[in-house]
Amino acid sequence: MLPALAGANIIYGLGMLELGITFDYAQLVMDNDMAKMMKKAVEGIAVNDATLAVDVIRQVGAAGEFITHEHTFKHMKTEQSQPKLIDRRMRDAWLELGGKDFAERAYEEAIYILENHKPDPLPAGVPEQIRTIIEEAEKEYGIKK
Repeated sequence: MLPALAGANIIYGLGMLELGITFDYAQLVMDNDMAKMMKKAVEGIAVNDATLAVDVIRQVGAAGEFITHEHTFKHMKTEQSQPKLIDRRMRDAWLELGGKDFAERAYEEAIYILENHKPDPLPAGVPEQIRTIIEEAEKEYGIKK
């Protein structure tokens, strides 16, 4: 989080364990969830007429109840990070749904992705362009095939 707050535009090491010697797909999906939360935090909070909700404050009153107001419900889903794997339910609800921890959900998600993800094919000509770039770099650096 500190590098992100300091302005870093890349996070290195997602999915890595043991100083990068080991790679773990479940760790990758856990790190991805955390990276999304960091990105949301670094974006900051939008300050505008809609988010300030001055009209809602006038309507409800300074000492009023805002939690059930439609405006609050609408904005809490966009202003708060929404991780896929981190479960924010109350303990009883979490246990009712099986009580799986972060790592268990991450392993299930990693397996699901590996078994089901179908990437879009590269556009026509891109593989050839990549091959040309590699061949030019090999020639420039004297790499023999």
